[in-house]
Amino acid sequence: MDAREELVQRCATRRREKIGTLSDEGFAELILAARNDPASFVDTPAEEAFAALVAALATYEQSLANDDLLDDDEYTTARKRRLSTLADACDRAATIDPGCTDARLVSILTRDLGPDDLLTQLLELRSDADASIADGDAWNDVFSRPSLRLDAALVRTCLDGSRFKMTLDRAESLLDAAPSDTLGIRYTAALAYARLEDETGFDALDARFGHRGNTWSNLARAIMLYKLGRMSAARRALQGYCELCGGAAYALLRPEFVETYLPDRPAVAPSSFKEAVLAVHESEPIIADVPDFIAWAQTQPWLEQSASQFADKNDLDW
Repeated sequence: MDAREELVQRCATRRREKIGTLSDEGFAELILAARNDPASFVDTPAEEAFAALVAALATYEQSLANDDLLDDDEYTTARKRRLSTLADACDRAATIDPGCTDARLVSILTRDLGPDDLLTQLLELRSDADASIADGDAWNDVFSRPSLRLDAALVRTCLDGSRFKMTLDRAESLLDAAPSDTLGIRYTAALAYARLEDETGFDALDARFGHRGNTWSNLARAIMLYKLGRMSAARRALQGYCELCGGAAYALLRPEFVETYLPDRPAVAPSSFKEAVLAVHESEPIIADVPDFIAWAQTQPWLEQSASQFADKNDLDW
């Protein structure tokens, strides 16, 4: 979530509504002015609350900078403290404007709830939050994005809680509302299709996005084909996953801890090691249901060799 830029877009859009007729060139200048000094454009409780959320998220991101220097106990203490600080800030933002869905969503996500409890709270927020979204691709309307982010969190939580059909139902609705899929809902859907061994649904999703393979879909396909017992095809899909991302093999065999998405999947470079880490992290609920998959993957000599070489090159444990 580029929170600051969304604040700029929100403030500029509100100001344009107050001004009335404004040319595209005039709006572009308004955007530049808001980007230079967004605080001067904050003049409603809704934008004041969103600005408070922007500041809270920036403080949270800054607090992550020195984690590599901490031992396990220090890290646990620091993490608990910063999540509590973020939750308090989000609660204050929601007091300014109870309609600030993003602040309420982030507050819930900071609690580190299990999938069932998290789903309950997200569904309660969904029933209380404004569910209206713009026509067309809703992502293009900055005021629809909080609702889309909440629904994306619901989709991921359904997957984490092994509610795979619910995952796909909600993913389909979200993809219809925002077909550009900036939030990467297709990645979560691909994992659900793989868990259900639904190759027809998986292929239809792949076709919907032009058969553009990505880290999530390649890993999901490998898992699905393994579950279907088509080992040669599963091996090729696994190779595709490993060849797409530098360090993908290492990410699969040495999963890393991933911080809670606050509120959505963090931006990472396409086909990067960090992307592979996220894909493996999100795949954990379905990999756990196929315990032999990792053991089978480790029997592929090239996989372990690739992982080992990446570890040596980047001074990682192996």
